[in-house]
Amino acid sequence: MRIGEKIVEKCKGVPLAVRTLGSLLFSKTDEYEWILLRDNEIWRLEQRENDILPVLKLSYHYLPSHLQRCLTYLSLFPKDYLYDTDYIIQFWMANGLLASSNQNEEWEDIGITYFKELWLRCFVQDVTDRGSFYLFKMHDLIHDLALNLSQRECLTVNRQPLKVVEKVRHLSFSLDSPLRVPQSLKKLKLVRTIMVPSLPFSKENRSIDESFVNACILNFKYLRLLDLSYTLLEELPESIGTLKHLRYLDLTRCHRMRKIPSSICKLQSLLTLRFFGVPLIEVPESLQSLISLRFIEITTCGPLLRDIQPGCWSSLQFLHLYQCDMLVSIFDGMQHLTSLRTLTISECVRLISLPRSLKFLTKLEEIDIRRCQKINLCMEVEEAEDQDLHLSLKTFSIFELGALTDLPRLLLEGSASTLQSIKIESCENFEVLQEWLQNLTSIQKLEISYCPKLSSLPEGMDRLTALTQLKIKGCPTLSERCRRDGGADWPKISHVQEVEVDLPASSESE
Repeated sequence: MRIGEKIVEKCKGVPLAVRTLGSLLFSKTDEYEWILLRDNEIWRLEQRENDILPVLKLSYHYLPSHLQRCLTYLSLFPKDYLYDTDYIIQFWMANGLLASSNQNEEWEDIGITYFKELWLRCFVQDVTDRGSFYLFKMHDLIHDLALNLSQRECLTVNRQPLKVVEKVRHLSFSLDSPLRVPQSLKKLKLVRTIMVPSLPFSKENRSIDESFVNACILNFKYLRLLDLSYTLLEELPESIGTLKHLRYLDLTRCHRMRKIPSSICKLQSLLTLRFFGVPLIEVPESLQSLISLRFIEITTCGPLLRDIQPGCWSSLQFLHLYQCDMLVSIFDGMQHLTSLRTLTISECVRLISLPRSLKFLTKLEEIDIRRCQKINLCMEVEEAEDQDLHLSLKTFSIFELGALTDLPRLLLEGSASTLQSIKIESCENFEVLQEWLQNLTSIQKLEISYCPKLSSLPEGMDRLTALTQLKIKGCPTLSERCRRDGGADWPKISHVQEVEVDLPASSESE
């Protein structure tokens, strides 16, 4: 105990220091290891009043090397930045920072494990769980630490005179920096990352000249990550196809861009492609030849890919279709996306259905459909082979589907042993939950919000013994039937540990 007290004294009562070192001590069970921490030479560094960098350096020193690299990479973003694990993990992946001894483990899962380890050790904070991803921030002092330790490899380009080290691998152009490649940077031979960060949710895109992109392509042949999101870029040069090592290309919200060059098909190392909010008039068929692709977000005002050929996109794990205005039905060949884990469809106003071929995607874990006003998800069990599906859906979420009258029984019942969460929100014409819902015996969380025509729960709800959370909001008739004190449907859900129902004001006052 005395050893611990001595260590805490060195933290000078600063909460961040105490938390960070506390999480480190928690993982050390041997007294000798505590003594090594107490007597570490880092404590002997000159320390100004209220300067806790030596404390944080000590915690950093005890991080595994793979976590050290991932942490310092975060210094490329400005202070107080709201990080998104979906993006960060793909950044780490593009730069080869993720590794595992288990060949069956997916990189995305390894990335989440790394993030959780940094969270457990208090190197990230203000974490918000969004279901399939996390939002988080870094304390300013942790950011200072990461910046200090990454100077040799990470460089933020701003208006200040640049101190360029030959080993610099990652470049970030700050918000106040003009987007040009200074002569001093053109000499760098090891650059792997070019980032043009913008403030999240900013309404103004950054001005950018095509000459900037050309200079990046010409001078940095070994680029692995090129992030030009939220810029006013109008055209991607044909020379983009020369970046043979590129793994990540982000053009999110480049709303002046209308097409992409066919040379993009030469990027055979590409893992992530983001065209979210880019109103493309045409999408080259050659996009299918990107056989390493794991993640694609795409918006198009023109025809989407006609169909997916066998062997194409066989590594794809995440598909997000956003504002694809001409999309009436999802392209044929979906059954060839054998690695797909997440399907997200947003604001595809003409889309009317999902393909039954989704039943062949045995690795699909998440479906999220939003603001598709014409889609009806009815998908019944029709054939003998449909009776014995072994799908892997874990979460199913829908939001603002105006034409919805039924849920896709084929997919949900086929995932009866894996499905954990269903969320139905703002589906104004959704009237009935079918009795087959009782077959989803692994369901743990059910949320129903703002479905005013839904008036009752189906029979057999009491069979859902794994259900621990039930939330009902904005469904007046249904809420009344789920009252604890005499609601007609209460016996069906009385076994659920956490029931949250918003009762009409008149009922609450009775």
